[in-house]
Amino acid sequence: MYPISRRSPRLELRELTVDDVDAVHSIYGSAEATEHLSFEPRSRDQVEQIVARSIAAAGKSPRDEYALAVVERDNARLIGFARLALDPHQQQGATIGFALRPDAWGVGYGVETVRLLLEVGFGELELHRIWGARSPRNSASAKTMLMAAMREDYTIREHIQKAGQWRDSVVHTILRQEWQPMQ
Repeated sequence: MYPISRRSPRLELRELTVDDVDAVHSIYGSAEATEHLSFEPRSRDQVEQIVARSIAAAGKSPRDEYALAVVERDNARLIGFARLALDPHQQQGATIGFALRPDAWGVGYGVETVRLLLEVGFGELELHRIWGARSPRNSASAKTMLMAAMREDYTIREHIQKAGQWRDSVVHTILRQEWQPMQ
């Protein structure tokens, strides 16, 4: 499926372009934005490579990864990076993840982003199960996924190593029959 474009009242998920590198770097290069993610802040060169890989993955057939820009509809400003990746270890399953610019936090954009990813996964790809993992200390992400109808399912112990320390990941899941399409 190419190109992907999904909209909510305030946001749009769209394919990444080479022009998005600086905007994505403002997220992935930020210590604040990556605090609870599985990696340290990225350099601009690293982000340029991520965007290039994402653009290349969009052209694969069959496509197994959807790395998308999260854009405010009223001004076309890129405020986030969202990803849905088919999980090769489960039938009709995928994992999701997202990161938003800190200046876009606290206004419900995370919930809209997750709901848009679920629309792609269940509505377009007809998946059975979607899961996402978060840092145990990321209460905002927990609230976001719960508000998007995902449930806290289990903990993967010492799943991520970051800054030389092992960290658990809390997994949230949703099944197709639990999903409600956006209105």
